[in-house]
Formats: sequence, structure tokens, C-alpha cells
Amino acid sequence: MFLIDEKITVRRLEVLLAFLEAGTIARAAEQLGTSAVSVHRALKSLEEGLRCPLFLQEGRNLVPQESARELAEAAKETIRTLQHGIDNARAAGGYSSDQLRIGSMYSLTIRLVPRLLVELKVHKPLMQIDLVLDSNEKLLQKLRGGHIDAALIELPQEQPDDLEMLPIFDDELMFAAPMDWQGSDSTVVDLERCSKERFVSLTDDFATGRDMQRMLAKAGFNADIVMRTGDIFSLMSLVSGGVGCSLLPARAKEVFSDKIQWLGLEHKYRHSQRIGLVCMKSRERSPNVLSLLRACRIVRTQLEKEGLKSA
Repeated sequence: MFLIDEKITVRRLEVLLAFLEAGTIARAAEQLGTSAVSVHRALKSLEEGLRCPLFLQEGRNLVPQESARELAEAAKETIRTLQHGIDNARAAGGYSSDQLRIGSMYSLTIRLVPRLLVELKVHKPLMQIDLVLDSNEKLLQKLRGGHIDAALIELPQEQPDDLEMLPIFDDELMFAAPMDWQGSDSTVVDLERCSKERFVSLTDDFATGRDMQRMLAKAGFNADIVMRTGDIFSLMSLVSGGVGCSLLPARAKEVFSDKIQWLGLEHKYRHSQRIGLVCMKSRERSPNVLSLLRACRIVRTQLEKEGLKSA
């Protein structure tokens, strides 16, 4: 005789945890990469297997009861123990791989990368993570060359045949100027009027450097770029030091909010960067890459709740 009803599965317990984390069936489905119908069906199957109500139906919403929270606590421990057992079994069989190599743009270490690493460590505490920082272009080269397992970058506008892409959030480029700059009478900048300004930029293999070149060209002038650099933190230091103006992603504002003027751009010059995770399609079913994809979906939901525009 089996002790646990066949309707109570690990997969359905993971759905329960995702639902309680996300708050709605739609967000849980997005986090898990499945449909809302599948999430609803899984939750109902758990109730049937327990022979105990887990939720109250209020209109079209399911409201978790204390029974759902109790089951969720047990599910967390069960999944953690099972994952540990799976890792040990793979190690015993000679198939252990507890290393994950993640590439990232420098600017994403401000907020996104730390949150992803924390989320990964919750579910895979023994995983060894190598973080490789580089430009968009070079990260894609390293991914295709097998030097990293996945990369956090500005996503290509069209999906390449060999890559799997998961959007996480959208970010706007802003006009960054020294604190004493007086080139605009408002908080919105018309790039056409900045033709005589000095600029500093990232090199063209960086997504932000490439995007800046396109936007300045759209404004109709050849910018006086007095210096190029290979990381965004050095670039912000150059701006704050008065070397020149630049175009920077809004996510970088958290670091230099009091040392740089951050100004919006007129509508015709606005540009949004779609930030996300890319991995090789041939590796997307790897256990470690799957864990990273799951962590990205969780963090995407968190950012969406906090008001950051989700992709």
C-alpha cells in the first residue's frame, strides 16, 4: 500500500510553491513556463489527493488557506531533500556537475545578478557559480564557444535559431550629464541640441555603446566622443568627473544617483533595452540551466511586483 496519494506529486508541489510566491495563477504560470489552466488543474489535484481544501474560491481568484501554507512548508523541505538526494545519486554515478558558468553585462551586477544568485542558492545550495563579466557581443561569442552556460544580456531583436531566450525586464536609456551641466532647461533632453557637447561612451561591442551610436546618428550629427571605455562603472565616473555626457541605462542610476544628472529623452529618441537570459538550445534541458531559468522567472515576477517594467 502506498503512503501518499498518487495525485500528490513533486511537480504539483512545485506549482503550489510558485503560486504562493507569485500570488496569482497567471503569474505562477508565467514563472513556471506553463499555462494558467495547467496551474489550476495541478492545485485542484493536490486538494483531491489531500482530501482537504487548500483554497477558497473568491470570484475567479483562489485564496490560500492555512492548510495550503502548511503543505507549502513541508513541500519546501521535501524538494530540498530530494534535490540533495538527486545530486548525491548523480555524483555516485559519475554524472555530477555542480558548476554553472553565468555571463553577464557589468550593469546587471547592480541589481539583477545578486537577486538571481540568492534565488539559485536557495534551491541549489551546493552549486558552484562562476560569474563572467563582459560585453554583449563577447558574451554571445563565449556562449556559442561553450565557455559559459548562459548569459544575461540585452536580447537580440530577432531570436537566433541556436539560442533560447527568456526576457526578464525592459530598461530605458537616459541622458547622463555632470552635475554642473546646464544644457537643458527641463528634465527631458532633445538630442538634436547636443551636437556641440562632448561625449564619453562604451565601446561598440557593448549593447549600450552600440545603442548610443544609433541614437546619436538618429539625432543627425557625428558626436564628439572624447573617450571610450570597457566598463560602465568607469564610464559613469568619467561623466561624474565632467569629462563628457553619455547615454546610460536607468538601472545604473542606483549607483550614481547623487553624482550624475539623469535626464529623460524626447519621445523620438527613447530606446528600451530588453534584458534577459540566453542559453544554447542544445543545453536548455541541463539541470543547472533549468534551475537558472526557474530563478530568472521568479526574479522577473518579483521585479514586476515592484513596478519595474517586465518584458
